[in-house]
Amino acid sequence: MLTGKKCTRHLPIWGGIECSYNRVRDKYFDQLEEAGHYNRLSHDIATIAELGVRVLRYPVIWERNEPVEGQFDFAFADQSLATIQANGIDPIVGLVHHGSGPAYCPVDSSEFPAKLAHYAERVAQRYPWVQYYTPVNEPLTTARFCGLYGLWYPHGNTNRVFVRILLNELRGVVESMKAIRRVNPDAWLVQTEDLGKTYATPLLQYQADFENCRRFLTYDLLCGKVDQHHVLWRFLRSIVDEAELTYFLDNPCPPNLIGLDYYPTSERYLDERLQLYPVHTHGGNGKVNYADVEAFRVRHRQQSGIDVLLKEYWERYQLPMAITEVHIHCDDDNQIRWFWHVRNACHQLMEQGVDVRAITSWALLGSFGWNKLLTEPDGIYEAGAFDVSTGKPEITALGRFVGELIRDNRHEHRAIREKGWWEREDRFIAHHRSMA
Repeated sequence: MLTGKKCTRHLPIWGGIECSYNRVRDKYFDQLEEAGHYNRLSHDIATIAELGVRVLRYPVIWERNEPVEGQFDFAFADQSLATIQANGIDPIVGLVHHGSGPAYCPVDSSEFPAKLAHYAERVAQRYPWVQYYTPVNEPLTTARFCGLYGLWYPHGNTNRVFVRILLNELRGVVESMKAIRRVNPDAWLVQTEDLGKTYATPLLQYQADFENCRRFLTYDLLCGKVDQHHVLWRFLRSIVDEAELTYFLDNPCPPNLIGLDYYPTSERYLDERLQLYPVHTHGGNGKVNYADVEAFRVRHRQQSGIDVLLKEYWERYQLPMAITEVHIHCDDDNQIRWFWHVRNACHQLMEQGVDVRAITSWALLGSFGWNKLLTEPDGIYEAGAFDVSTGKPEITALGRFVGELIRDNRHEHRAIREKGWWEREDRFIAHHRSMA
């Protein structure tokens, strides 16, 4: 259960199914369809329950269940949530997962918050026993992909579109939780976001500083922290009316649990010396062209890593936290090392009094196409705790390791005796390996 006191001895392990339902132009990409989950529902849930998972991030996707306004189809959700409940699992129900909204109400529409809230209320009424909700997964990340980078619909590439989408999503979270709590006053908001940070050369430190303030906007807005004294107030006011910001001051909706998603790509390093980096890393901010690479790949001297980032969030919000996505695409041993690396950092912080509630084995059934950022078909399949490439879930080495940890939190694996690739000297981009 999520609602208990903070864990002081060991870290519960939750599960999650990659369930992105994103739009590119007029095409929707559905991860559950790619994984074959719609055809194997009962088997998949039973397999996950056998692993020992008792809390599961699971979708009831708005775009799929109300594709035409006012026409709901909850047939699959009825079956899936009943199956989850029958297997003794508590779902954390997600409504929009990297989504752009249904065609009649895209994420940049002023109607998005109210219509998402209407859908959320219908979900709560239909499943009044559901306790935990994530109305919008990773709002800041989704707003960047939809409004700043132009990857997902509506393919914006300006701060104006980015801010509009972010505020719509977060207002949708607030209004959705109001609607849900009219049905279930004790419902929890489990708000997820990418646990990221940006580092840079001295020339680009101003850009890193801006991005490192921006990364907190999801929780700052929901917690009612964005007022005239906030470092990004002037930036936001240059784009939207003051009333759109004071709405969050008047309607604070702090998460019951902060869910943070952490990947090797979450921490970034910016460097203007383009000749030192592969061409595919090159980009810029309109003023300076620079490379944007994984911070693990660069020998920099700034404090970094999941322990540093989690402590920053704890000190800023003093709210319970969980790692809601842990995944890495690599060989079996490094998958195990990555999970152990994140879990070990959480345990160390718990000993310092940081309230970390759980760690989540994400993409239990694997994920499809993230090497192309879900913009094109036929991307790479990445297995998780299970491999579904044969058409049915086959447990992987990571899955066996996770299952053993659930049964015995002291369990260790031979792979953890060696360093993960993100800790080895050969991880650095060529010119950095010879730098002192």
